[in-house]
Amino acid sequence: MSKATTSTFREKKRAGEPIVMLTAYDFFTARLVDEAGVDGILVGDSLGMVIQGHPSTLPVTLDDVLYHTSAVARAGPSGLVVGDMPFLTYQVSDEEAVRNAGAFLRAGAEAVKVEGGVERAHTVRRLVDAGIPVMGHIGLTPQSVHQLGGYKLQGKTPPEAARLVADAEALAEAGAFAVVLEMLPAEVARDVRSAVSIPTIGIGAGKGCDGQILVTHDLLGLFGETSPRFVRRYAELGKEAVDAMRRYAQDVRAGSFPGEDETYHLGKGT
Repeated sequence: MSKATTSTFREKKRAGEPIVMLTAYDFFTARLVDEAGVDGILVGDSLGMVIQGHPSTLPVTLDDVLYHTSAVARAGPSGLVVGDMPFLTYQVSDEEAVRNAGAFLRAGAEAVKVEGGVERAHTVRRLVDAGIPVMGHIGLTPQSVHQLGGYKLQGKTPPEAARLVADAEALAEAGAFAVVLEMLPAEVARDVRSAVSIPTIGIGAGKGCDGQILVTHDLLGLFGETSPRFVRRYAELGKEAVDAMRRYAQDVRAGSFPGEDETYHLGKGT
């Protein structure tokens, strides 16, 4: 695959070609995701829950995501690497947002993602003016989980739906190259898509978006016994991994590992 850029996303939308994104937080996973042929890799602040074990994304720091972004970037993926700006790294001031977003590009990201709509448009515009590509994120915005009252479907009423359309329009006008739509009724997501010229990337927003994104660990069955309704689990690698490790433990305790095939001896070379 040729290297994906923000222009790739726009070209795919114009051509009616679905955009595929997944998350990655480390070199190894980034290599696997890239081999699968995705168009974009999000180094999400979801690492707070998936990697660090927090109940939400709120404890994630700038240093946390920069560390993981640099690991993903070192894999040299063909997909566009998008760094997720954590809570309070872009809300305090536009100047601080530019400085922190710049740190993402230095770490190897090729774009950043920020949450919020109309209220965040001025920040998006300032970042874009500084030469930093921005992906927006509206609907269920995990960094506002307390304000939203939990991880709930958004846009359920006509006023809420209209607000989401306005949010997407404001982000597009400010220069965002794409926008994530999280946990919206499919009908509302289609209205948003119709209202803006930039690609819409859905997660729990139905099939009417220009693309889709999932957390890789959810897709592979590596995180938790259950997943959100919008996740399709394509494998149960967590269960397979536990089974493999149990068999290893049994072999060690039984004295059958290591065997001759895993053992070196003097005078017999390597």
